[in-house]
Amino acid sequence: MPIIIPDNLPAFSALEKERIFAIPNDRAFHQDIRPLKIAIVNLMPDKIVTETQLLRLLSNTPLHVDIDLVQMNHVSKNTPQEHMLAFYKSFDEVKDNRYDGVIITGAPVELLEFEEVDYWNELCEVFEWTKTNVFSTIHICWGAQAGLHYHYGVPKYTLDKKMFGNFKHHILHPENTLLKGFGDVFHCPHSRHTEVRGEDIKKVSDLTIVAESYEAGVHVVCDKTERQFFLLGHWEYDRETLAKEYFRDIHKGLDIEIPYNYFPNGNPDNTPVFNWSCSANLMYANWLNYCVYQRTPYNLNNLEKLEI
Repeated sequence: MPIIIPDNLPAFSALEKERIFAIPNDRAFHQDIRPLKIAIVNLMPDKIVTETQLLRLLSNTPLHVDIDLVQMNHVSKNTPQEHMLAFYKSFDEVKDNRYDGVIITGAPVELLEFEEVDYWNELCEVFEWTKTNVFSTIHICWGAQAGLHYHYGVPKYTLDKKMFGNFKHHILHPENTLLKGFGDVFHCPHSRHTEVRGEDIKKVSDLTIVAESYEAGVHVVCDKTERQFFLLGHWEYDRETLAKEYFRDIHKGLDIEIPYNYFPNGNPDNTPVFNWSCSANLMYANWLNYCVYQRTPYNLNNLEKLEI
């Protein structure tokens, strides 16, 4: 089944070339199935890249998925305003809507205190809104740190050096629905200057650390209802995403190490091994199927408030 997006969204042609099943809104209107309503609150600077990465993963199931792209009240310097005006909605435009699921992305603002981020107050409104108008929410990287801070008071800490590379993770709770079908270990990229720590999360009785890395630390956290998920890594990243970040920083003259366990033989001239693709697709398929589709009320007006 397809993902439903505007046919003039840049991601549409990219997904079509990859033979990923996407259909335009007008064709979906004539189909007699209620699609899952998913909103992506995109905080990343290059929004076109991030939305394409996430849409690719959300399209890989037999479920109809109807997407709303949401922006904060913040001028994006890396995405054309024409794109933002054509495809994105403000939070004010969607805050009366109800959604099966919401994804809140990361943002390159980790070294700021949360309250120093210029859209922090609006993002807090979004966090609060997910408790009443959304069945299940995924928070990614800085979005996960911000969500854990807002909902549970979990602090973040600045790292001595950037957590940057492709890390092996192990699963602490294999019964967790989000990681259904996973093997004992999996890979996922991390790219961040800050961290949350397991000892702080373990103090919160409502939270469970589902997966972690010996090198990168906590990765997957969920609440006891399995409706709020916090992912400290970037499963959505493409093969070349870390490479682009690395070469960008090198060209800026920044002191950046080669991404860990990413380029074969540690040589930036080699093509990175894309060994997190399977787990990324399985995780998002699990979220849509087991955590959202099989649990969300057919009538979204019957959503129960999430108690946090």
